[in-house]
Amino acid sequence: MSKKSNTYNDETVEKNSAASAPPLHCSTAPLRQWIDHRLPIFTFIDKELTKYPTPKNLNYWWNFGSLSGITLVIMILSGIFLAMHYDPSADKAFESVEYIMRNVNYGWFMRYLHANGASMFFILVYIHMFRGLYYGSYKAPRELLWMLGVVILILMMATAFMGYVLPWGQMSYWGATVITNLFSVFPFGESIVQWLWGGFSVSGPTLNRFFVLHYLFPFLIVGVVCLHLVALHQHGSNNPLGIECKKEEKIPFHPYYTVKDLFGLGIFAAIWSYFIFFEPNFFGEPDNYIPANPLVTPPHIVPEWYFLPFYAILRSIPNKLFGVIAMFGAVLILFVLPWLDRSKVRSATFRPIFKWVFWVFVLNCLVLGFVGAHSPDYVYSSGVSNQILGQVTTFLYFAFFLIALPLMGIFEKPRPLPTSLLMIFFLSGPPAICADQHWSFENPLGTYDRAELQHGFEIYKQVCAACHGLDQVRFRDLEGLGYTGEEVKKIASAYKVADINDQGEPAERLALPTDLFPNPYKK
Repeated sequence: MSKKSNTYNDETVEKNSAASAPPLHCSTAPLRQWIDHRLPIFTFIDKELTKYPTPKNLNYWWNFGSLSGITLVIMILSGIFLAMHYDPSADKAFESVEYIMRNVNYGWFMRYLHANGASMFFILVYIHMFRGLYYGSYKAPRELLWMLGVVILILMMATAFMGYVLPWGQMSYWGATVITNLFSVFPFGESIVQWLWGGFSVSGPTLNRFFVLHYLFPFLIVGVVCLHLVALHQHGSNNPLGIECKKEEKIPFHPYYTVKDLFGLGIFAAIWSYFIFFEPNFFGEPDNYIPANPLVTPPHIVPEWYFLPFYAILRSIPNKLFGVIAMFGAVLILFVLPWLDRSKVRSATFRPIFKWVFWVFVLNCLVLGFVGAHSPDYVYSSGVSNQILGQVTTFLYFAFFLIALPLMGIFEKPRPLPTSLLMIFFLSGPPAICADQHWSFENPLGTYDRAELQHGFEIYKQVCAACHGLDQVRFRDLEGLGYTGEEVKKIASAYKVADINDQGEPAERLALPTDLFPNPYKK
């Protein structure tokens, strides 16, 4: 106990502080109690993260919320690192990205982490939202929780679009031109477009303001995520049964669900790592490795894959104004979802019709993405044009919200709901005992074949080097193919590079490992 104070007020404060402080069994306990009495951060963590009561029956679909939060933090940290070396000017943006990839230590890793992280982030959030839709997590009293999630999605879309412009490749430039021009359909649209551009076309000022907003918006997302968590903790998490849990049917979040989240994080990190190290350009467009050229339009302008369903809705409607309204409406309609579904039952587990309609809706969204990835005049082997398929799937998308949900709330007869989680446990019987299984993880990822990598470089020297240069690659980069330092020096000495002699006149000298590969053409 602390020393008895001379005044009644001091003694009362000390007792209250000791009673409210979490149990701490370490040498730093006095310091933590001192901080917690003035800034109750440890009490907050203990209450909202450690002891936060969570339903016992949450499945792995609930992992995607925490995984999204972890991914957001990683995206912000990697983005800050990339911003240190990025030059947001029309003349230098593309080259600065190449500089990050080639010359900054682990710059390639940070860029691939960030670029593929955007796709991973959208995958997690889309699954998280579909899970909420399936289990009715948008219904009372969690309407505001759902609406804050939609705000996060909109901010993510804006952030991802502006981030896609930053590499300043062909697809970046023309994607920005097409999307920003959509605002011209609204009243005073031309003024809005010119304000977005910072001029009369997509140019340097556009890139500058997109860079600033792309840097700012993730911190806005963090703020909305905090509100999202406050709304979540106000009424607690939903569960697969969609019923309100009693106090005895809940367990502390830590360690039960932190362990479960860590397991999910391990699986997710392995998938993310695969794309970083083995398929870094899987989600990208090849045209974006061509510097932006306002005079050459790509034959087929497409956004990133996570925008394709909305892009398909835009193109499916011949009228530009109605197409833009439908595209924005496809997202904004999610705000009124809690009031479109009038059913009192949350979980699709007890809604036989809704369950099937939901999976048809998921399939329809995937088809919309497929439609958005192809040209409108594309004709399938069945004779159906991509335009017609897009119009049908667009109708089904809005029919799910405006027709199916309201009607199912009136006519669907749900199955009887259990009164508690314990009732389900008793009815399910004792758990089955799994037989022992033996797993082998010998060499799961494999290794690079150095001989094959070097063979590729030999082919380049003998065939490709006559026309194609490696002006963004230094000789020392060949060490990544397994060449030793001495071998790199020998390869470099076979080339001559331009230099200036002591008299200040142009001259040539033997290349060094630190030099860039010379271009096969002098001009």
